[in-house]
Parts: sequence; C-alpha cells; structure tokens
Amino acid sequence: MNRIAFVFPGQGSQYVGMGKSLCEMSSAARETFEEANDAIGFDLKKLCFEGDMDELTRTENAQPAILTASVAAFRVYMQEMGIEPEFTAGHSLGEFSALCCAGVVRFQDAVRIVRKRGQFMQEAVAVGVGSMAAIGGIAQSDIVEECMRFSGNGHIVVVSNYNSPDQIVISGHAGSVAAAGERFKEMGGRVIPLKVSAPFHSPLMQPAADRLKEELLKYNYGDFKWPVISNVTAVPYPGKDKVIEFLSMQVVKPVRWQASMEYLKKQGINMAIELGPQTVLRNLMKKNEPSIKTFSYDNDEDKQAAKK
Repeated sequence: MNRIAFVFPGQGSQYVGMGKSLCEMSSAARETFEEANDAIGFDLKKLCFEGDMDELTRTENAQPAILTASVAAFRVYMQEMGIEPEFTAGHSLGEFSALCCAGVVRFQDAVRIVRKRGQFMQEAVAVGVGSMAAIGGIAQSDIVEECMRFSGNGHIVVVSNYNSPDQIVISGHAGSVAAAGERFKEMGGRVIPLKVSAPFHSPLMQPAADRLKEELLKYNYGDFKWPVISNVTAVPYPGKDKVIEFLSMQVVKPVRWQASMEYLKKQGINMAIELGPQTVLRNLMKKNEPSIKTFSYDNDEDKQAAKK
C-alpha cells in the first residue's frame, strides 16, 4: 500500500500558461484563480495564462502565481483522487502552499502574504548587491568551509539551499558569491549563476524577515489537517504556534530539502505527488530518495500514472 506525501514547488518553476489546462477542465481550478484575483486586486490569471515571462518572474508576481497554481492543482487532485497525504512539504515559497492545503493558512490570506513576501524580499537588498549560484560536484562540507573563508569584512556568502547531495545553492554579496564560485571551479566543481533578483535565504534578507513577521502577525492560523515539514528544521511543525516564527526564519535560513526528503523516507513514504508547475521536485527526488516514486500533476503522463 502506498504511503503518500505531497510536495509543492517554489520560485523558478513558473511559466506562462501554468494552470491553464487545469482551469479548462475544472471549475475548482477556475474558482481558485478567481479567488486569487479578488485577494490581490489584479488579474493574476491573465498574467499566468498569457502574460509576459519577465513580468511573471518578478518575485512579487511569481510567488502568488505559483501558490495559486499549486493550490488549484491540490484542489483538482483532491476532487479526482481524494487521497489525503501522510505528510506534505514545500520548497521555500512552496511551504506556504503546503500550509494552505493543510488548512493552516486561508488561501486568500496566503495569496496576500506571499505577494507581500515577494515585495519585502525584493526591497531588502538593492538590485546587483547580492547574487546566488548553484554548485555541483563538490562535497557539502567543503562548500560550507569555503563559504566561511570567503565571508568577512562585512561581506558574506552562505549555503542557501541543500537541494540534493549534488546540488547546493550559495547566496550572499555578489562579490563573495563570485569569488567562492571561482574557487569551486578550481576545485573541479560546476558553478551555475542563477537568474534571481536578490540573495534569497541569506542573512542579507533579514529586513524582509522582520517585515514578513509583522505581516504574519495580522492573520489567524488553523490546526494542521496533516503534518507539514518545515524548511528550517526538516521535520514537521510541532503546532500552529510555530508558523510565524518558522516562516520568518525561513527567509534568512537555508532550505533543508535533502534532509526533508530523507525524513519522508524514514517515515515510510514511498510515493509523492508534486502539486504545482513543472517537475522540479520530481527531478530532485530522483537524486535524493529514488525509491520514493514521484509524479508531477503538471505532467499528463505522470498524472495518469499516479491514478493507477
């Protein structure tokens, strides 16, 4: 018997046209996009379906757009399949989708919160001051050590994402990220600069974390229908009283995705459904825990396979 987890993607998974096929087949998906439009006062659905990619990728647009597409996919899945998960997890922004689907954050509240989160993150650091890069082919301990070596004199570079054994992301001041990147190349590693507008999940995001905490205090939170794994701790939230603290910390702390997937494996999870745009988390699962069969609900073949 399958023990199922749901996983929800973060920024970078957006594309023009996301959610459109779901809306063409499901009134639940259409209603989800309409709710989002009402919550933030502009036509998010039009931006997702036929907008400009650069405009969609702006972090204050991408965050509510991905969350809405993810919640729409969840609602359609529950209508079609109705099988509840034993655990859920979301990658960075995706944690908000996971909390929303677990009944902890109301959907319209979540849309408003992540739009603000995007604005806060963009405004925390001037464009060009920070950057991020994906590193492969280097041991995690060596990456951490070199980041410490290239941090100093008011400039920092830190690990921002532990995505898989062979995919680590670093974040911080642009000069320090570039210098560390050159060192990793010398060590035989792969370095891919990321097209991001700010150094996410680094201490440079502290102004955004502070503003997000103030915003989160304005809302009420419900009880968990099922466990949600925190990016900060890589284990489930102990209760709703930790939501504000963990979501605020998440902005400046690394995403512990590899450890989160290891936790699912230890709990006996053997199947995961990715709810949201693209197949990023399905692909990462193959590197983290290949024995957990993962299906993306944004892929027609996967969707059919998941129903069997």
